[in-house]
This record gives sequence, structure tokens and C-alpha cells, in this order.
Amino acid sequence: MAKTSSVEKNNRRRRMAAQYAGKRAALKAIARDQKLSLEERFQAQLKLSKLPRNSSATRIRNRCELTGRPRGYYRKLGLSRLALRELSNQGMIPGMVKSSW
Repeated sequence: MAKTSSVEKNNRRRRMAAQYAGKRAALKAIARDQKLSLEERFQAQLKLSKLPRNSSATRIRNRCELTGRPRGYYRKLGLSRLALRELSNQGMIPGMVKSSW
């Protein structure tokens, strides 16, 4: 099990990214717009840098839903490889069976 503080920090980042998503997208659109003056684009870039760092979606770490493990994460299932193996051995994941040949 991962440290509770790490999982909570990641959850806080998710909430903050969702909260600032609209504002961040609008400022990025202004900063990228070639039709606007250089001054306006630079002001948008400055405002973007004033936003909290944790409001950026790139700072969110994919973690296992059950254990909080950050490595060996399967995006499609939202689980780490260890939790996936454990659940599949118990028959909790439909259609997944132990391989043998």
C-alpha cells in the first residue's frame, strides 16, 4: 500500500486540475493565438505562470485505485499489475483467466 499522504496529494492535484482547467485552457488559447499582439500573448503567459503548479494536468500521477501504487499501472483498468493479478486469480475480473500452454 502506498503512503496515504502520496495518494492524498495526488487526489488534491486532480481536484485542483479540474478546478483550473477552464481558466488554464483559455489562457493557453490566448498565448497560442498568432493573431493577437505579442504584448497580449505575453500577458496571458504571465497569468498562466501565476496559477498554482498543481493545477497542471501533467503533475497528476496515475495510481492504482486499490493500492495507490504508482508503477506498473494499466490505464484501461485503473489498477497496478499486482492488484490486477490478485483480482484475476480470484476470478473478480470477467473474461480474464490464468494463461497456460
